[in-house]
Parts: sequence; structure tokens; C-alpha cells
Amino acid sequence: MSDYSVYELLNRKRRGAPLEPREIEFFIDGYTRGTIPDYQMSALLMAIAINGMTGTEMATLTQAMLRSGEQWHLRDSYDFIADKHSTGGVGDKVSLVLSPWVAACGVKVGMLSGRGLGHTGGTLDKLEAIPRFNARLSREEFERCVNDAFCVISTSTEGIAPADKKIYALRDVTGTVESLPLITASIMSKKLAMGASALILDVKTGSGAFMRHYQDSKALAESLIAAAEGSGTKVEALITDMDRPLGVAAGNANEIIETFEVLKGNGPADVEAVTRAQAERILVMSGRFDANSAQEALTEALSSGRALEQARIWIAAQGGDASVVDDYSLLPQPTKTIEVKSPRSGVISAIDTYQAGMFTVDLGAGRKKADDEIDYAAGVMFDRNTGDEVKAGDAIARIQLGRGNRDAEELVGRFLSFVEIADTPPAARPMVHEHLR
Repeated sequence: MSDYSVYELLNRKRRGAPLEPREIEFFIDGYTRGTIPDYQMSALLMAIAINGMTGTEMATLTQAMLRSGEQWHLRDSYDFIADKHSTGGVGDKVSLVLSPWVAACGVKVGMLSGRGLGHTGGTLDKLEAIPRFNARLSREEFERCVNDAFCVISTSTEGIAPADKKIYALRDVTGTVESLPLITASIMSKKLAMGASALILDVKTGSGAFMRHYQDSKALAESLIAAAEGSGTKVEALITDMDRPLGVAAGNANEIIETFEVLKGNGPADVEAVTRAQAERILVMSGRFDANSAQEALTEALSSGRALEQARIWIAAQGGDASVVDDYSLLPQPTKTIEVKSPRSGVISAIDTYQAGMFTVDLGAGRKKADDEIDYAAGVMFDRNTGDEVKAGDAIARIQLGRGNRDAEELVGRFLSFVEIADTPPAARPMVHEHLR
């Protein structure tokens, strides 16, 4: 493969011609080892972003990035183990609810997850609001948690898809983040490297989604599924709604509380519905349930308290203080809460969920840069959401401050700038739009 001309490959891709599998493998291998420099990889990324890739190219790129590091082959160690990926959003605590809920039904779940960057909250950041919770597990610790608690959520190790880490850092500074082939290869190289038995994809759509438009979200879901062809991991996708914040809480500690409330049967209906839909598919993919028996098992695990008990076992397995499930005062607490009141009567017709996410980031609940420090107590409680009726003066949200002090009037004004109140309700949107496989 050393005979390939990088210059010629770049020229061909610039002209829109497809690259051969061995040529893609040569490029990824060379960049990972450092024989191909950043400026040449940047040129390839831009050519891909402009011209796209064929299905074969995309699958080859995914596999080449996957093979740049460790491959765990988890399905060889367990009778069945499921993984999950979400494209992210505001108030998305589905992974936190799903893991112990599915585990309580006797099906193992193992996830390598991420931290928040931009308007999207990070699953690991939320978990690290729990005292002593360890999200940095070795492979051995990861498997111990699967055996002890039937579920685990950990940060990716340095050995998983190192090509993706190098390439993503380059995409971030070269304007090539929003490229379907590059998004697909980035997500699936990490997920397929784990080698789970099955993977459920939660692809968001709406104003708070990475892909705002439905057809773009569907194209991403189809691309992700196609990239797994022949991998040995069964992959399905649900397109779920992110045109409004999911649940009431958006932040870190407040989302942990909401997670436990859902597991206690007291949580927001939308969070339970979206989680239940994904949990059902995992149970069905395990081969032990059909759709009806899966729903019955999930209902029983919730009503009996077994899902909540599984959360205690899981938190303890990862070193966390499991008593937080029953004592929320152990979590970081806001130092100040500011009420946002409705300026008029009517119906909340829209919430720009991207702006809502950036608002929580500015409070300290997320990151603008990778090295920003998280304020676990900061966040927002959306007491009213899109479609809800309000009267003038009703509290529609609570802004929770952690560290430092902020101007209350300025925060309220900014919050109201991305909330629309009208005389008529918006068109109804389903929480789960489509199931793809």
C-alpha cells in the first residue's frame, strides 16, 4: 500500500471520483501512524464533505477507523449484550434510565459514552454529578460491572478507534463536522469496535437535534445502519423528537434526580415513552421477548421497584454513592433559583431547543471548549413545555445557578427570547417518529 500517491488520491476525491477500499485504508492507516500529515488529511476531509462518499467508501472508512485500535468483541464474552447511541439533545437522560431498566429485565447493557460539548449534554457529565461515581473504567473494570450490575456506562478508552480521535479534532477546526459520511464513520467506528450483540440508535430530529430536519435525520439513521452491514452487530434506529426539551430537567444533577423519578414511576411521560420504546427494541433484539412480552417485562420491572434497585446496584458497581437514589441532597445543589414567568396568556407554541441548550451551557452546565469545567448544580427546569397552556404570570421555568452570581433580569430576558407563546397550539409531534432496521 506504500505505493499509493497521496497527491493523486486527493485529486481524485476532489473531482468526485470514489476511492478504492485499499486506498481509504492506506490513508487512515498512514494518518493514524503519522506518515500522512494534518494538512493532507484536512484536504481529504474537505473533499469528502463536499462530494460525499458511496456506501462502499463509507463502510470502508468506518472499518478502517475501527481497526486503528482495540476491538473488544463483547458479544464473544456474553450470551447477549446491547449498546445504545444517541445523537444528543437537551434533557436527554434516556441512557441513564434505560440501562438499569433493561438490566432489571435480565438483559445486559454496556455503553461507552461521551461528554457534553456544544448545546448537547453529556451522559458521563451527568453521572459524575453522583458522589464518587467512576466513569473512567478499564476494560477489566467495564466487564466486572457488566457481570455485577448487568449494566455499565463508561468513557471510551484511548485504545478505541484512535483514528477517530485524531480525525474529529481536525474536523472541528476545518469546518467538516457536518458531513454525513464523516459523522457515520465517527459514530460507528467506536460503536462497532465494542462488538456488542445489538445496538439501538436514538437519532434525534427537531430544533434541538444535530440534524434539525426530518429527512436529514432519517438519512443519518439509514447511513448508520448501513455502516454496520456485515459487522456482526444487529443495528436498529428510532427517530425521536427533539423539537422541545426532553422531560423537565436540563443540566446534570437535576437530570440525575429526574432519572430516579422515572425509575420510581413518577417521571415525565415523554422521558418514559422515549426510553420505553428503545428498551423494548433491545429486549426484542435479545431474542427472549416479542414486542408484547417486552412491554410487560418493562412495566413489571418499573412497578415492582426492580429497575430502581438495579440503579442502586449499578451506581455502587461504578464506585458511586447509591444512597443518592433516595437522598437527593447528596447531589450538588443550586445556590440560587430564578423563576421565569409567562409574559402573557396563551399556549407555548415553540421552544428553540438549540438555544435552550446553549442557555444551559452558558449557566455552566455544559462546555463551549473541551477543557471547560462543569457546574453540576446549574441547569434549567422546564415547568412548561411546548404545547402547554399558560396564564400571564405563571412560572414556566426555573433557572438554577451553581457557582457565582448572575443578573436575574438578563437571564429571564434571554430565556424568554427563545420561547414563543401564541393563541393556538402547535401541530402535535410524536415522541417516536419512525423505527428503522
